[in-house]
Amino acid sequence: MRLLVSFLAKIGIFFSSILPRKIQRLSGSWIGFLWWDVFGFRKKIVLSNLHIAYPEWTDQQRKKIGRESVYQLGYNFGEFFFIPNMSRQWVDQNVVFEGLENYEKAKALGKGFFYLTLHLGNGDLAANALSVIGQDISIITKRFKTQWFNDLWFSIRGAGGVKYIDAHGPTNAFDILKALKRNSGLVFVLDQYMGKPFGVATTFFGKRTGTAYGLALFAQKTKAPVLPIYTYEGNDGKVHVVIEPAMDLSPSIVEDKDQSIVNLTQSFTDKLEEIVRKHPEQWMWVHRRWKDF
Repeated sequence: MRLLVSFLAKIGIFFSSILPRKIQRLSGSWIGFLWWDVFGFRKKIVLSNLHIAYPEWTDQQRKKIGRESVYQLGYNFGEFFFIPNMSRQWVDQNVVFEGLENYEKAKALGKGFFYLTLHLGNGDLAANALSVIGQDISIITKRFKTQWFNDLWFSIRGAGGVKYIDAHGPTNAFDILKALKRNSGLVFVLDQYMGKPFGVATTFFGKRTGTAYGLALFAQKTKAPVLPIYTYEGNDGKVHVVIEPAMDLSPSIVEDKDQSIVNLTQSFTDKLEEIVRKHPEQWMWVHRRWKDF
């Protein structure tokens, strides 16, 4: 199995190096077709999530957005094997950066910074594009239990220079602080459900859920700025990477540190909801976001 998967990955990387981006994305459409149109995998979850977020929509509207979001996951996979082939020339031709001045302001402070983001658009492509133009990026993420698959997956996912920190690794905190000391950007992906003991109760699209509080904890302790960042596929056929100004966290800080963490996590969740509403068709609605907390 290991040799077969490695061989198929090499084939994917090779063809990604010669196929136009539009064809690469379309090559992943079969995933969306099988997922949504044939097997209907997690279709009920997608539509239930959309009903929570957009109760005012018609069933037809929710089906349309749900289908588009699943196809988007397929398109993203179609581009996954291109990452090792990414060059500065490709980035200049295919990626539009918005708000790089906000990155420069955070970088100038000299104490590192946090990127607050979510599963919208093609995040791995965007992260590697940022790395290619010179940003030092580390993403907090989970690892696979199977070591050889983990090594293969992250060798492709981080081929553009992105670094990864194990979300539950024994040196997690040390690695994060070390990256901040390098004046690097730490990416926290906070749009997935997280129960206790690593999550706190929050409200997302008006419904109670659980969200990881790690970013709030580190932001409070280090005072490093938190910049919302997201990516989406534009109508111009290009990847758009948006870096917003650093968030004002002062309204969330109170004397009680535990309450401050809850307040901060809620403010981050509110920001992510705001972003999802801009491009709902490109968010990952297949996730069970609203589990009982």
